[in-house]
Amino acid sequence: MTMLHLSTFARRLLQGLGVGLFAFFLLGPLANLVLWSVAERWYTPFKLPVTYGTKYWEVVFRPTGDAMTSLTTSVGIALAVVVVTLIVSVPAGYALARLRLPFRAAIMLLFLLPQAFPSVAIYINVARIFYWIGLNGTVIGVVLVHSVHALVYSVWIAAAAFSSIDQDLEWAARNIGASPLKTFVSVTLPLAAPGLVAASIFVFLESLDEFTGTFFVGVPQVTTLPLLLYNASMGGNYQVASITALILLVPSIGFMLIIERFLKGDVLSKIGR
Repeated sequence: MTMLHLSTFARRLLQGLGVGLFAFFLLGPLANLVLWSVAERWYTPFKLPVTYGTKYWEVVFRPTGDAMTSLTTSVGIALAVVVVTLIVSVPAGYALARLRLPFRAAIMLLFLLPQAFPSVAIYINVARIFYWIGLNGTVIGVVLVHSVHALVYSVWIAAAAFSSIDQDLEWAARNIGASPLKTFVSVTLPLAAPGLVAASIFVFLESLDEFTGTFFVGVPQVTTLPLLLYNASMGGNYQVASITALILLVPSIGFMLIIERFLKGDVLSKIGR
């Protein structure tokens, strides 16, 4: 009996240590950001801030500051990217899910190519091309770069969303006289909407957090929140950088909870098929 109790105690101790380590690595960086965001004075050798306050929060949210302008730019670009990717991914996803396309697997892999190569090398060459055609340093150029990168998520998730729909429902609508367009608008699209919403959220978050493409294509005319975070970090202003990181973290957490509701198992199981 004593050995059984010892074995149970050791197992629970290991489980507790595992949970503690997981919480440390997951929440430790977040706790550091929170500390820096309220630290008005923090220097060696002190392990914690010497002076706490909201001075830098006021600096960030000041109407004349750069943070709100950069946030507005980031949100505007992300919304534009969502629109552009939906325009491409809805018909592409439907075609990949419903039509018997030759080389379908190759087409699906084609959308993965932006992820297959080092992003810095790609964006340097994209920046050169955009400079020649006058898109470098423009919002349109940044939107295009973000859209190409985001098509990986939107096309694959859209194709999975359309594949998860029972095709008999579409045939039933056609049998009672609905045209192909009417069937798509009234039956297929509403049923695929949860997956498309999830894809849109993925695209929005990807664009909101995108740094490399914006840096090579948009600087110095276009400044987004990730660029502001980078500039603050390089300038040693860790308070502003931490507050900016927390601002970016809020929509990421909120939208990921929404995605969990929309992306069901039957949709996830269709991705890549």
